[in-house]
Amino acid sequence: MQSIGIIRSPFTELANMPIQPKGAAGAEGTIIVDPQFERGLDDLDGFSHIYLLYLFHKADRTELTVVPFMDDSPRGVFSTRSPLRPGHIGLSIVELLGRQGNELKVRGIDILDQTPLLDIKPYIAEFDEVKESRSGWLCASEEEVRKKRSDRRFT
Repeated sequence: MQSIGIIRSPFTELANMPIQPKGAAGAEGTIIVDPQFERGLDDLDGFSHIYLLYLFHKADRTELTVVPFMDDSPRGVFSTRSPLRPGHIGLSIVELLGRQGNELKVRGIDILDQTPLLDIKPYIAEFDEVKESRSGWLCASEEEVRKKRSDRRFT
């Protein structure tokens, strides 16, 4: 899998990071796309939010069962957002603030600084919004998720 750029964020250490974009509402970052892919950013500025797909580059192992941040019970890795998944691929939705050349300014970033970027996709409510959904084992409120910070369990 080829990286298309790098993600810059204010989070330089894994400990005490927000665990999801909801906990990083004010955090701003920069997406730097490699120059050969810059034309692929054309027309993206009309979207308010984008998906970032990236590599959990600090994950050095894979676990099929993990204890997620918002729970005390072991869970199958595919029912979590843990970085210890076999493909080590992460996904975040961030607010797109603007573009300048091959750089995107974003807000709501919950990603470690210097993370390799794999892909960008526009968030389209007509395609992506799910009006009724279930959150499986997760019992935490939106406020609890917003306040939760990472620890060393996945390093």
